[in-house]
Amino acid sequence: MASTEASQIVVPDDGNGAVEQPNQDGAAQPQQQPQQTVWQTLKSVAFRIFVFYMIMNLFKRGTSPTTEPGKEGEAPANVKVGVNLFDKGTLLDMKVFISEEEFFSDFTNPDKLFWEYDNLEYGDWTSGPNGDGSVTYTDVIPATEAMMNNGSIYAHVYFTKVNYSPDPSKKGKYSKKYTFSITKQLNKFKKRKYLKTKNLLTGETDASPDLIKSAETEGPVQILSHWHPNLTIALVDDHTPFREGSVPQPLDKLMTFYNGDYYPIIFVNDYWNLNSDYMPINQTTPELTLELTFTPMSLMKLQFYAAQTMKNQWSTLLGEAGGQGDDEEEDGLKRAMLDTNPYLLGLTFVVSIVHSVFEFLAFKNDIQFWNNRKSLEGLSVRSVFFGVFQSLVVLLYIMDNDTNFVVKVGVFVGLLIDCWKITKVCTVKFDRNEMLFGFIPKLTFTDKESYTASATKEYDMQAFKYLSWLLYPLLGCYAVYALLYQEHKGWYSFVLNMLYGFLLTFGFIMMTPPLFVFILLYLYSQSLS
Repeated sequence: MASTEASQIVVPDDGNGAVEQPNQDGAAQPQQQPQQTVWQTLKSVAFRIFVFYMIMNLFKRGTSPTTEPGKEGEAPANVKVGVNLFDKGTLLDMKVFISEEEFFSDFTNPDKLFWEYDNLEYGDWTSGPNGDGSVTYTDVIPATEAMMNNGSIYAHVYFTKVNYSPDPSKKGKYSKKYTFSITKQLNKFKKRKYLKTKNLLTGETDASPDLIKSAETEGPVQILSHWHPNLTIALVDDHTPFREGSVPQPLDKLMTFYNGDYYPIIFVNDYWNLNSDYMPINQTTPELTLELTFTPMSLMKLQFYAAQTMKNQWSTLLGEAGGQGDDEEEDGLKRAMLDTNPYLLGLTFVVSIVHSVFEFLAFKNDIQFWNNRKSLEGLSVRSVFFGVFQSLVVLLYIMDNDTNFVVKVGVFVGLLIDCWKITKVCTVKFDRNEMLFGFIPKLTFTDKESYTASATKEYDMQAFKYLSWLLYPLLGCYAVYALLYQEHKGWYSFVLNMLYGFLLTFGFIMMTPPLFVFILLYLYSQSLS
């Protein structure tokens, strides 16, 4: 427990909301995966903003409120316009309790009181050691046995008018009108997945024996409680009048009304806590360091953080949250916002959007090209078939590995488009005279006349013949390397990983057949002229 007066000098915050902290046992942190570039991160963010905008517009059209008073979606006309219950400059007391229960009532237990900050001025933006109204307090929390075994930890933040108590049992000192609070879970549950990989020839693995034993006893997917030492308690300084029942989203989830008026909004902010800085809570962490920062916040900044919270909720609904790749992408965005010059960040964001538009236009023109193409002279038909094979390998690979639903849909749509291209370069028919397995019609592919009548088919066959002399040895060498030096879940995963890695490394070579066909046809036409 600690008590802090508003005039007391406290430790200043570091300004970025994240503290690098090693494990309590001094063990080295695991090596981080390569971070995404700012370009890749902002392109992904731009796409997500577009999808989020379209989804919100869809829901707004489906659930738009009526303008007639008393109808659903609009507060009745007789509901009064509420104001902030606390005027600017009101003196408040803040108490922060730490417990393992979501609902707190043990106000008389001094061990539960983590920080007591008295006589703070509501709407004060100039006090504190940094002159911005913020103060910081740091202490340690003893980790109980339950906490070290995936137990939950909650912070209960109470604000009262000065000299009032948040304890309802204290008659004369408690007032519901002058007491408002919020509860925040401090620990974060994250998945740790153990992939049972091994060298297919030797049967050995580089995984530690402890990790293998843990995976055998608890399963390949473990839910572990993690801790971050930083948290910010923001009290929103705003006196905009709101009518109960008509507060716009997402503020309606954050506001609490009392007899038509509303309490100041408390926002417990952990947005700038990087996922890579969370550490597991276990027997090696008998004490948990917690640094709390109290700061005022404007309504505009609150709307930004609230929008991010809503985005995370949508990601959870779409099945995107919780993966290691998602954590790295989110951390990459935060690092870009913290470390990159604002002008450069804005320019990169604009360029990323323009690049995404060009990608969409290229995608559209590709479909138009194949849809309007009448002659196949000069086109490599075998490259189209290889494109289908490449897209199929990528789809099977991402399905064999944990990838979010949006990526799977995008790759599947790309595969369908590649398959559609086959119908433009070949005549595809079902031969019902020949059945596979006795009930499946045989699928036949016949070259179109414009492809066989010219020298295109001959040159296309030559191109892939010469290309196979290079690709097959490379594929064999890569397969031997992957088999000797890499670990895999099984032979199926080995084949997919080998093909996927080979396509990523040497896939650019597949651009040579169309070029080869074009050059030979050009030389052939020149010889005829």
